[in-house]
Amino acid sequence: MSRIAYVNGRYLPQRRAEVNIEDRGYQFGDGVYEVIHLHGGRFIDEARHLDRLERSLREIRLPMPLPRAALRVVLREVARRNRVAEGLLYMQVTRGVARRDHAFPEPAVPPALVVTIKRIPPYPTDVERWAVAAITMPDQRWARRDIKSVNLLPNVLARQAARERGAAEAVLFDEATGMVTEGAATTFWIVDEGGTIRTHHLDQVILPGCTRDALLARLREAGIGFEERAFSLEELRRAREAFLTSATSFVKPVTRIDDRPVGDGQVGPVVRRLFDLFARHVQGAPRNAP
Repeated sequence: MSRIAYVNGRYLPQRRAEVNIEDRGYQFGDGVYEVIHLHGGRFIDEARHLDRLERSLREIRLPMPLPRAALRVVLREVARRNRVAEGLLYMQVTRGVARRDHAFPEPAVPPALVVTIKRIPPYPTDVERWAVAAITMPDQRWARRDIKSVNLLPNVLARQAARERGAAEAVLFDEATGMVTEGAATTFWIVDEGGTIRTHHLDQVILPGCTRDALLARLREAGIGFEERAFSLEELRRAREAFLTSATSFVKPVTRIDDRPVGDGQVGPVVRRLFDLFARHVQGAPRNAP
């Protein structure tokens, strides 16, 4: 069965889906995107993702391409037409099609919207097999990383560097301060040498991760302490445990960084507990027991 895409008001086989060569996403990276996990026919953290989409669009002065209720109908129709119950849905909004000029089109043109979906393997159940290695790299992205922009070249290069070194992710750090920001496509966390769960506070140098936010909410419900406080490369190297979160990573243990073990090099008890905690969130448990 051919995969079906939604492109500017039409549902089309992906092999026939096209965008204009003067779409500003193609010409300038003038757009934003979101990725939502579909599990058991249910969009995980959908409201968080749509809230972030609206925020990103406001930050680049671009209106929503559809009212929110209509957009939710499109997302479900794309999943239905592709017969996907376990997958990743991608949506991209750009400033539309206009003659190439760096400034915004005058008069404004309609924003362009593309929605696609693909199947993914079932949600992981074995935390040991879910663990990965990472590398560290200087953060060379633009200053507004809080916007989920389609400008991803530095992220692409960082991920490729990780792959070439046999790792799954690049953990980025500020060269001037030595402070860790986030992964190339993930939120990065540690359990520091004192046993505290930590991740970078929200500001313009990291993306406000939806999975990050969902996990923090579950930590509060379960009475598990944490700190939204940046940490240095040195603190990272002394950490007991480390892990990633994202719509595609969920809670993913990191057991080696730069070819050195994190802690004892095994999946630790804190990350193991958080893996289970988030799995219950994905399954739709209303609350998690402490």
